[in-house]
Amino acid sequence: MPSACSRRCGVAAGLLGLQLSLALFPPARSELRWARGVFPIVHFAGFTSHFGRRTGPGGGAELHSGLDIAAPLGSPIRNWWTGVVSDVFRDGGCGVGVEIRSGPYEHVYCHLAGEVRAGAYASGPVLLRPGQAVRAGQLIGHVGLSGRTTGPHLHWGIRYRGTWLDPGLILRAMVRGRRLQPRSSQQFSHRRK
Repeated sequence: MPSACSRRCGVAAGLLGLQLSLALFPPARSELRWARGVFPIVHFAGFTSHFGRRTGPGGGAELHSGLDIAAPLGSPIRNWWTGVVSDVFRDGGCGVGVEIRSGPYEHVYCHLAGEVRAGAYASGPVLLRPGQAVRAGQLIGHVGLSGRTTGPHLHWGIRYRGTWLDPGLILRAMVRGRRLQPRSSQQFSHRRK
């Protein structure tokens, strides 16, 4: 049975549609621009669940709409790409979550610490409301245990024009983009010392 997070995220699309969307996914066409993306976890401890079909906590097969990234409880979460907060929510699967729109992309952050109250998400110094602009790399929350989870982690999902994408492919495109960036002379002189 699909999790509440999977239902909320609309992962009911078949694998054929998923594979088609990945074939059309644009990162390979403009890798340099992907270097601007920011890895969302500050204190990375590993990947705990991949994107796609997996065995859920109840033992049944389900589609997983994102990448689960383990981190210590309370670890800072940064925004992947400049955008605007489109939703803050709390549900049984995703727990406390934030959704940010960046052009045709929507990125979802689930299992956050903190709370949603009166239409706003709050966690420590973070206060986010729908319509609020956020920069790439900006602190947007903290790793928590809300929703359906077996340990502290961030569920990070990305949609492109309504279709879920594999965040692992996006991370690879970010790394390739960084490798393609020209290095400044200052970076080279620093390495020689």
